[in-house]
Amino acid sequence: MLDIRSWLASALTRVYLHRTRKRGFDLAKLPFLPDAALRPLRRHGLDPIPELCETRERAPVSKLRIPFGVNVWLVTGHAEAKAVLADVKTFSNDFGNVVGQAGASVEQNPGGLGFADPPHHTRLRKLLTPEFTMRRLARLTPGIDAIVAERLDEMAAQSGPVDLVESFALPIPSLVICELLGVPYEHRHDFQQLSMRRFDLFGGADASLGAISQSLEFMQRIVEQEREQPGDGLIGMIIREHGDDVSDRELAGLADGVLTGGFETTASMLALGALVLLRDQDARKRAMHDDSVRDLVEELLRYLTVVQVAFPRFARREVQIGDTTIAEGDVVLCSLSGANRDATLGPGMAGFDASRQPTQHLAFGHGVHRCIGAELARMELRAAFPALLRRFPDMRLATPDDELEFRETSIVYGVESLPVVLG
Repeated sequence: MLDIRSWLASALTRVYLHRTRKRGFDLAKLPFLPDAALRPLRRHGLDPIPELCETRERAPVSKLRIPFGVNVWLVTGHAEAKAVLADVKTFSNDFGNVVGQAGASVEQNPGGLGFADPPHHTRLRKLLTPEFTMRRLARLTPGIDAIVAERLDEMAAQSGPVDLVESFALPIPSLVICELLGVPYEHRHDFQQLSMRRFDLFGGADASLGAISQSLEFMQRIVEQEREQPGDGLIGMIIREHGDDVSDRELAGLADGVLTGGFETTASMLALGALVLLRDQDARKRAMHDDSVRDLVEELLRYLTVVQVAFPRFARREVQIGDTTIAEGDVVLCSLSGANRDATLGPGMAGFDASRQPTQHLAFGHGVHRCIGAELARMELRAAFPALLRRFPDMRLATPDDELEFRETSIVYGVESLPVVLG
């Protein structure tokens, strides 16, 4: 089993690094997006650009200049974003709203929870909810600890500097989620290639949607195999408990969303969180203690907010958000990174405070579309950070801080590599 895990982690990393370093992950290269539209995706290091904060202070709901002949509003205030995310009666997530725009077609509907409205969304989420309760997730704790320990052993065996992105941040969530779903080992490498391509918007929106279609087709084949012989993972569990009440297409969309939604986001949190801990000695000490790591993880989630914007919302009717009137049919984008730096959450929200008590941050979204895998992500972060620092207490950056390369514009923010000397 150890050899299979190592092979999977290595294969996944090679594909990921090839994509980010050779092809790029830069929305700024897309010809159809003007510079103003990229503002919620730009950062200086770990911080949103000053213009985003200035926009929030001036107008927590502001208009973006975007093509396609639609009105798009950017919400940067915490209260305003929370109100939009919670209001499923006024705002729709349905994929049908984007059919015909940016090359989207009905066949490219990714399915799953993010692009569904109640009552369809309610039915789909109920299929997943039992598997994501704390009681059910607890069974994964030994496996998560084993995966983390295995990665640390692999790191210790390397000579010279170690890239935390390649050796730590990427393999852990991929292995955890594959085990959660029950994706057979022989299929995991192929699926990882497809799942990562859906984040690669280098070729334009239609290319990304095409990758989604291929990913769904692949996962549907996995579902069909599970129909014949259900395994012990999430896919097999849903098949055993719900049978033909859930279609292969629906189940493929749900499973695909769980894996792709929990892979790159958690990987980015692990890498960027490690960077924060390397920079902040107080945070490093707190991360090594079980009684303080929980609050520390919440502050890291708020401060880093790796998912920078929520799924787009479409106004079903005219509505007032703060002092702004949104017309029926307008698109609303909630800047989660902007909302989580809002001063209304408390003092000093522009910076990181290792001793801060948990806030009502929106790192996992809010309302019925809040990330269903939030607790699983927390479990991984709470296990990985203490284990990393206890194993390598003298770990330090192997490259000057100002030479680190971050993604310039991306939906899921991250650092390309994080070379460290283990000590």
